[in-house]
Amino acid sequence: MITEIGIVAGDIWHFLDSHGEVTLSYLIKGIDRPRDNILMSLGWLAREGHVILQQIGSSDYKISLKSA
Repeated sequence: MITEIGIVAGDIWHFLDSHGEVTLSYLIKGIDRPRDNILMSLGWLAREGHVILQQIGSSDYKISLKSA
């Protein structure tokens, strides 16, 4: 499972790199992976300081890569 989370984290990274800031709902639609795997991978990237998450409304988030 850890390997799969890492692979999906890479997919998220590349998606954000090419699309810029997106909403969580757009990210989930844009990556052909199970929603749970996307959320686990996104948590990993956030914990490692690679992405910025900002809540918008009560049920969505804006996600972007953190600048170096």
